[in-house]
Amino acid sequence: MIWFGALGAAGITPRALVVPCWDEPRAAIRCVAARDRRRAEGFAQWFRIPVVHDDYADVVADESISVVYNALPISGHHEWTLEALAAGKHVLCEKSLACNAREAEAMAQAAKDAGLVLMEAFHYRYHPVFIRAKEIVDAGVLGRIREVQATFNAPVTDPNDIRNQYATGGGATMDLGCYPISWVRHITGEEPEEVTARAEEGAPNVDVMLEAKMRFPSGVQATTASDMRAGVRFRMDMVVTGDKGVMKVDSPLVPQIGHQISVAVNGETSVERLDRRASYAYQLDAFLDAVEHGKPLFTDAEDGVKQMRLIDRCYEAAGLPVRGLAL
Repeated sequence: MIWFGALGAAGITPRALVVPCWDEPRAAIRCVAARDRRRAEGFAQWFRIPVVHDDYADVVADESISVVYNALPISGHHEWTLEALAAGKHVLCEKSLACNAREAEAMAQAAKDAGLVLMEAFHYRYHPVFIRAKEIVDAGVLGRIREVQATFNAPVTDPNDIRNQYATGGGATMDLGCYPISWVRHITGEEPEEVTARAEEGAPNVDVMLEAKMRFPSGVQATTASDMRAGVRFRMDMVVTGDKGVMKVDSPLVPQIGHQISVAVNGETSVERLDRRASYAYQLDAFLDAVEHGKPLFTDAEDGVKQMRLIDRCYEAAGLPVRGLAL
């Protein structure tokens, strides 16, 4: 049995870890801590977590666990992931992995030095839907890929939300846009040579909308977009265009809520719908296999560094500071 300790009582934790663990005989959550102990106690009672600790340090030091799940605000990822790795714990860290590439590099190096697993929780990458989409591209069904368009828009209406705060690593790109950026990187298997971007600010230095255009070594042109302005309409899709056809993936992030892969080639369109098992369950499978058997991960620490380098480039291209700077 692999025992987890959870940092924070975040809204993502039930979906990303608690429920998948209920269905997984190899793993369970042993303990939790939050900034407010009463909140942690209520969380633990509701989700049947046996131990509540006073603070994050107690979770990290708990000798009964071997894994730390870091669902803190992004500004807490670097510090507490390093603390967990130093304590000999594997880490499943929520996205974005860090505030910036420099932090991600330090985290990746610490995991490597300790011989421990550090995984960025891009759960979509382990679901059969994205795996199938990449198979279609890699098999040449669409011909030579010319263009990729990837979008994730979702309104954030609370001005006090941590996503609207620079100090917590906020911004549309850090919370939403990281997914289209990851989709494009993984569907092409490349890192871009050129990046341009434009953004709209809400709070100072916080992007509420950012669109980036990228050119990859193979010649692929990509556009990634994220928008969390209050009036925006929800959208989550990826379109890949080749010289033989076009593929559209609806709901590549959370296929369990409904999805489809549409492929149009030579005037004929085919539609595939795959597994509705939760992407988070597949993510847990992959993480456990990495911890127990050393199996490789699509979104390991090395990939997390590449991801954060590109996010930093997007911010710089848009004229905004990278996250985590002292302003």
